[in-house]
Amino acid sequence: MTFQIRALPEDQFAHLPSLSDADLAAQNIQKRLVDAQPGYPCRVSLQDAEIGETIFLLNHCHHDEETPYRSCHAIFVRAGAEQALPDVGEVPASLTLRLISIRAFDTAHDMVAADVVEGRELNTAIPAMLAQSGVAYLHLHNAKPGCYAARVDPVR
Repeated sequence: MTFQIRALPEDQFAHLPSLSDADLAAQNIQKRLVDAQPGYPCRVSLQDAEIGETIFLLNHCHHDEETPYRSCHAIFVRAGAEQALPDVGEVPASLTLRLISIRAFDTAHDMVAADVVEGRELNTAIPAMLAQSGVAYLHLHNAKPGCYAARVDPVR
């Protein structure tokens, strides 16, 4: 099955660089300077930030649905990040570098399947998971820290 990986929209985070340190702190957002690569995967650009770049660490509700599976967790966003628009069937390189938890949800937003795979296996694991009965969409998470990485929708 063909799929589309979706980054978070840049407009949700475009204001972050204009906030003062006090404003960021009041919202529990941390501004950091990247000191290693890979290490800071941006959920908007779907790229690892470069050494010396500014990133923001913030809590984000990536599964903000009326379900027991509602979920929020920390994510990184690069300052001035442009939203990635991967081609249909394309897995961004930053996802291939990590151990990835795949979580499958139905139309009621309940988890119906899950697996953990090496990122380099996503090209085959994603279509296999989407092909399972009742699966409407997927969420990808970096398995070790548990952070949300991206959404995957079937392309029919």
